[in-house]
Amino acid sequence: MRAAYQYRLRLTKSQEAEIEIWLDMLRHQYNFLLADRFNWYEQNRCSINSCPLVCHLPELRNNPDYFSQKKTLPRLKQDRPWYKVVQSQVLQDCVKRVDIAFKRFLKGDINGKKSGRPRFKAKNRYKSFTFPSLSNNPISGNVLTLPKFGKVKMIYHRPIPEGFKIKTATITRKADGYYVTLSIQNDSVPDIIPVDSVSNPIGIDMGLKSFLVKSDGSEVPIPQYYKKAQKRLKKIQKAVSRSKKGSNNRKKAALKLGKAHKKVADTRKDFHFKTVKELLDSHDLVAHEKLNIKGLAKTKMAKSILDAGWGQFLSILSVKAENAGLIAKGVNPKNTSQNCSNCGTKVPKKLKDRIHSCPHCGYVANRDVNAAINILNLAVGHSVSSKACRATEGIPGVGKKPALSLSGQRREYVTSIDSSTSGSAIGTITNQ
Repeated sequence: MRAAYQYRLRLTKSQEAEIEIWLDMLRHQYNFLLADRFNWYEQNRCSINSCPLVCHLPELRNNPDYFSQKKTLPRLKQDRPWYKVVQSQVLQDCVKRVDIAFKRFLKGDINGKKSGRPRFKAKNRYKSFTFPSLSNNPISGNVLTLPKFGKVKMIYHRPIPEGFKIKTATITRKADGYYVTLSIQNDSVPDIIPVDSVSNPIGIDMGLKSFLVKSDGSEVPIPQYYKKAQKRLKKIQKAVSRSKKGSNNRKKAALKLGKAHKKVADTRKDFHFKTVKELLDSHDLVAHEKLNIKGLAKTKMAKSILDAGWGQFLSILSVKAENAGLIAKGVNPKNTSQNCSNCGTKVPKKLKDRIHSCPHCGYVANRDVNAAINILNLAVGHSVSSKACRATEGIPGVGKKPALSLSGQRREYVTSIDSSTSGSAIGTITNQ
């Protein structure tokens, strides 16, 4: 199991200057190696299938790869002795970054998804470098020892868990200072409970009216951090655009803008972590939709969707659940909002329709609660069949969910509409 802990660094002026020197040299080397890849790519391909009788053919050479470019590093230090101050493995990691970027451009990642053409890094776009290996005990108190760089102070706000070993350290420059990200590893694998033995599952439906709605009827309000900060960001952005390019005033305004955006991102991330913790503390299985967030981000609701940060939330949920031995399961979202969670019949609804009212079985519920129950049913393998349709008994407008047996317990979900809450759904759970 691997995790990443990030700490803020307290550097001296000389250490900050040295980090900037390292970043600048690594950026130049990155651009040089990337240009070498592009030169080979352009010289060894042709857009037509025939040539004139007399033409110039460039001297063919082997395709530069990770190993061939790594062999050029000793020669680099001979021709440019100032590169000797950079630790050797940090330079090798720079070569690895070029190799990964170019391979994703040509072949794609492990899922076959290709990235765009790699860009040459400007001064403010190369912001980090990595130490691939550290000593056995690199931390002493609040001091971290880095190979060839020396000792640096950090805000050691949480200790490394017992049994974990520090594998790598990445120094990153951000708008408000420098940080170190420690990649830690523990070879023990947590036992993940099987789906058949979960005792307290929950389904969640992501939305923009509420951040998420649970299958028990409760909801988490959406914070909209970016929307609330837009007025302040607009004012700072205007100061950046009005200042002269290259001036100190522009640099100060750009730094202030970067800090403002970082604050929005940090508060959103903190909200995601706290929401995930609350879910996993109360439930051993969390079912959610497999959302095509990149596709949704191209719609007219893109700003609100990106402000909610669904992708980051689901990524945190998946990692934290796996580390805790719990289950976070994604399901196909097709028709989860349309199908009735009581009888399985499709009840077409428009986006403006917030209440699910089934004409076949009389089940009435909040649209999002109905979708969350459908998501939970798909996750635990209890799909709702139309044959299970039965008339609602008792109070009019109340729909009862067929029994769902998990670990010997019989759970009955009851969802009702209270007229005093302006159409909001109230969900209760009864164990028998």
